[in-house]
Amino acid sequence: MALIAADDQAVVARSDLNWAQMDSEILHILEQRLGPVHARQRLGIESDKEPRVFGRGLNFFHPENWYSAHALIGHALRLSGLYWRGRGNTLKIQLRHNEVRISGLPAAFDGYRLLHMSDLHADLNPPAITALGEKVAGLEYDVCVLTGDYRAQTFGPFDEALLQMRNLCARLAQPIYAVFGNHDSVRMLPGLEDMGIRMLMNERVEITRGSTALYIVGIDDAHYYRVDNVAQAAADVPLDAVSILLSHTPEIYRQAAHAGFDLMLCGHTHGGQICLPGGVPVTLDAKCPRYMGSGAWDYAAMQGYTSAGAGTCIVPVRLNCLPEITLHTLRAVPTDCAAGCELTGSSQ
Repeated sequence: MALIAADDQAVVARSDLNWAQMDSEILHILEQRLGPVHARQRLGIESDKEPRVFGRGLNFFHPENWYSAHALIGHALRLSGLYWRGRGNTLKIQLRHNEVRISGLPAAFDGYRLLHMSDLHADLNPPAITALGEKVAGLEYDVCVLTGDYRAQTFGPFDEALLQMRNLCARLAQPIYAVFGNHDSVRMLPGLEDMGIRMLMNERVEITRGSTALYIVGIDDAHYYRVDNVAQAAADVPLDAVSILLSHTPEIYRQAAHAGFDLMLCGHTHGGQICLPGGVPVTLDAKCPRYMGSGAWDYAAMQGYTSAGAGTCIVPVRLNCLPEITLHTLRAVPTDCAAGCELTGSSQ
């Protein structure tokens, strides 16, 4: 018994050493890419042995981290007879269209289209990712944006998630810009960027057409890790420029609006995923007004859109809330539009 215990301790010691070596390697890569402070913050928080169910983050309760409840929820759905209907719904991905009218949008960007996808949780339900790839193939758009949560769990391996993401990216047109969510490890960054996805980690990109430009800004997860930095991300964006913020969660809507963003694209809520008849969400797992739970909304002078998500979390089931992807079309407001014109676009 003593020999077995010693052997077990040796295995654990070797495992810890391997993880330490990997952490050292990824830390060096991330420090080069993100800077030492951001890299150490994100990796340090991730190093917690178990993500917290209570505390930390913008809201107190984190059901995505309560793994003992996941099987219970699935079992309850099976007993109710709703499981397989809900599982079939995960393949019925809807294509939504949202028109966004923006004052000051350069004429060169009138009609500019963004394909928006969120909350893929790619390794939880691979058939849904296959269906998603078939859905996006052939769509016409100018840029693809992803607003986080590429992995099913909130800790542990992510190789399968990266594999499924690679399969999906083969069906997507470039450029692709993305941000991380609360399910994502920053260790996934090199793999995602190798696929051609430009991760925006409190960063911005300038997109030009002729002599005009618009800016796409992305922040790291603001829901659980709370390593987002809107001020840093938007520091180099001209105050009079049209700008779009990518955030995993709508919860930082106040910061975004008062920073001067014209449009905020986000996800995280899944639209409730398992909803009451009529699409009424039981929970959104987000500290924000319920009207921001899905679809188009506005706050102050900023317009927003919260995706109901293309994937599923906890269980691969959707009830009264189908998965979606969205094509956002930017429209310039006519110069003769009075100050009181309604800017919020149409959504369907």
